[in-house]
Amino acid sequence: MRRLIWIALAVAIVPWLVIGVVNATGNEDRGSAYFVRAIFDNASSLTQGEDVKIAGAAVGVVDGLEVAPGKKAAVVLRIDNEDFTPWHKDATCTIRPQSLIGEKFLECKPGTTAAPKLRKIASGDGEGERYLPVQNNSSPVDLDLLNDTLRLPYRQRLAILLNEFGTGLAGRGDQLNAVIHRANPALKETDDLLAILAKQNKTLARLAKDSDQALGPIARERRHVSGFIVQATATGQATAERATDIQRGIERLPGFLRELRPLMVDLDALAKQGEPVAADLGQAAPSMGPLIKGLGTVSEAGNKSFPSLGDTLETARPDLIRSRPLIRQLGALGKQAKPAVKNLDKLTASLQDTDGIERISDFLYYLTLSTNGFDSIGHYLRAGLVVSSSCSNYSLTPPNSTDCHALFYDPQADAASASVPKTDAAANAPAPDKLATGGTVAPQGSLLQKLIGTPETKAQAQQRDEGLKRLRERSRGASSALRDSEPVLDYLLGGER
Repeated sequence: MRRLIWIALAVAIVPWLVIGVVNATGNEDRGSAYFVRAIFDNASSLTQGEDVKIAGAAVGVVDGLEVAPGKKAAVVLRIDNEDFTPWHKDATCTIRPQSLIGEKFLECKPGTTAAPKLRKIASGDGEGERYLPVQNNSSPVDLDLLNDTLRLPYRQRLAILLNEFGTGLAGRGDQLNAVIHRANPALKETDDLLAILAKQNKTLARLAKDSDQALGPIARERRHVSGFIVQATATGQATAERATDIQRGIERLPGFLRELRPLMVDLDALAKQGEPVAADLGQAAPSMGPLIKGLGTVSEAGNKSFPSLGDTLETARPDLIRSRPLIRQLGALGKQAKPAVKNLDKLTASLQDTDGIERISDFLYYLTLSTNGFDSIGHYLRAGLVVSSSCSNYSLTPPNSTDCHALFYDPQADAASASVPKTDAAANAPAPDKLATGGTVAPQGSLLQKLIGTPETKAQAQQRDEGLKRLRERSRGASSALRDSEPVLDYLLGGER
């Protein structure tokens, strides 16, 4: 008995548990899906579970059917594909026949993104669902119902309804028109089409006029048009025969375009770089015409000259071969002369930049002016010629005159030293040889004296030292004169002025 009681309790509790699980599962699915509450005038032929399609693709199902206020049909749509959500205010739905046995489905359009999204029902029937009003939906009359109006007794009953309710319908023409348009979407679309055509009536009239002008030449050239159609047919046939190759070429086209892109980039850079060259060629093009014509004349003249030039080259070929060593030597000479040529180039450039040649000419000119005089007779040279037989004649003995003597010693001092008594060695010494220039005696200890081998006296050594002292003084004077002449030399040689 106790076992029967437990079995009865289990049988009573299990259905409630199953119902709770199903409800929980339904609520979970309802929370994850997108629901739309669409209102229709009539949905009698629609059943739960029918497909909801967008552009021919099934995106959801009919989740439920309810009666809405105003004796309308509320169809709850569950959209399972998130790619077709959300819906917008310009969305539409139409009930369509799916097969010959009477099945229906909903064909919908989610609307455009420019329109606002559908309003979500905050409370009441359909809470949490998106509301799609009846104005956006249509439910066409089935063909079998339309055919029933043609048979008895349905056509008689329809006539009675129209007679009985004619007065009531006459006062509600706008609403009846809206119901008829929702019942037959083709009428609504026809009205929309006629409205668009009415707005574009001017454009249509201009199109008709322009089409007459366009069709006139086509009518005159109808043979060419027909020939074009025939050739297009032949081309299409040939294309169809090579469809496989064309398909393969189209498949390879993306790879070819990827490889072509770097080349086009390089060509673009080349075109940009060549734009100035093209502009210059465009400017030089008018002058190229006479040049090309002149080249024609030159080429005609060259037809006679080139053969003789070839003969000349054949004749000169042995000489050119024999001149190779000379050419090599000239090349070596050119390499060796390169530094000197560079310096010479710098010198000539400096002379040219600083007007050095003109300065040298000025120096010669002013030197000539400074060394010449001018009087009533003419020009004369400011120079003196010393004529003396003692200095100009060749002599082996010193002259008696003191007007001409060497700069190395004083003859008077030599004469004074002659009055000093000589030692035995000096008296017995041989007479010194005479210098063969100006009749002067070669100084003792000089290079000539050493070569001759004559001993040097004390007086001669003193004279030699005094002569060397005077020579050093004159060399110092010459050095100072050279230092004073440095600005003049810089001026003449192109230095800083």
